[in-house]
Amino acid sequence: MFSLRLCRPTLLDQCEGLDEMAAAPVTTWNKAQIVPRAVALIGATGADIRIGGGEAYYAPQDDYIRVPRPEHFHEPINWYRTALHELGHWTGHRSRLDRLPNTGFGSPAYAWEELIAEMASAFLCAELGIVPTVRHADYLGAWLSVLREDSKAIFRAASQASKAADFLLAFTSDEEEDNG
Repeated sequence: MFSLRLCRPTLLDQCEGLDEMAAAPVTTWNKAQIVPRAVALIGATGADIRIGGGEAYYAPQDDYIRVPRPEHFHEPINWYRTALHELGHWTGHRSRLDRLPNTGFGSPAYAWEELIAEMASAFLCAELGIVPTVRHADYLGAWLSVLREDSKAIFRAASQASKAADFLLAFTSDEEEDNG
């Protein structure tokens, strides 16, 4: 007797051109390797990050990020996820990628920016090996409902998020070139 599960192709079986790492087993979170990389990326941006207070946000008018202290998060790794989300917003400033909306909370333009920032955070977490306990998909789902009428919104948001993530990752590439 055989298992039906063994007969069903996996998602990896249906993909072409993936390197061996795509099929490698997932490794456990290694704080000793991941946190320094995240700290280096965050620091390399030169963003004005103010730690303290009760909520995380990016203030575009004054171009600074506010993030609560790490100990205020149930899981410390989520501080990095949150800081990366706010850095996603930071990339939208007119002096950087010039993407920020001029509308308030709850508007479609605001929802669009939230999608971009959260997807950028997800991309950066994946690149850095961060596995937050807060799920990106849950957060994204709340904002996707606002954009349901636009069937291509997720693709455009992913494109903008990729640009934001690449913009931020370039800071570490520049730093590595300077040190190398």
